[in-house]
Amino acid sequence: MAKDAEPLETLNANAEQAVKQAERVVEKTIDQTRGALDNYFSFMQNAFSFYPVGGTELAEKMSGYTAQNISAARDFVHKLSQAKDFQDIIRIQTEFMQTQFGVFTEQTKSLTEAFTKAATTTVKPPKN
Repeated sequence: MAKDAEPLETLNANAEQAVKQAERVVEKTIDQTRGALDNYFSFMQNAFSFYPVGGTELAEKMSGYTAQNISAARDFVHKLSQAKDFQDIIRIQTEFMQTQFGVFTEQTKSLTEAFTKAATTTVKPPKN
């Protein structure tokens, strides 16, 4: 009977080791994602400071939305890092995608309005 327990113990030990390794990979990926988001945010801040329409409503909205989207992505990564199981990961991702789809729709509408306003102000029809 002792021999029957050995394969089960070996299997459990291997499973624990695989789980620990997977956790380390997930933690590393989360850390890399955070670093990438931080770098992207810095890049976008610098890019908007040199953007030719800086100071306009359109540039301000683009900058604000970029910051908002990066913040949402950071929150998403943080929530993912606290997931307890695969089902929790799926729930968190689904909520994030649904929320971001709505946010993206509103941002697109707002940016379109700002762009249209900027274009009509910049390009005036010739007088007859």
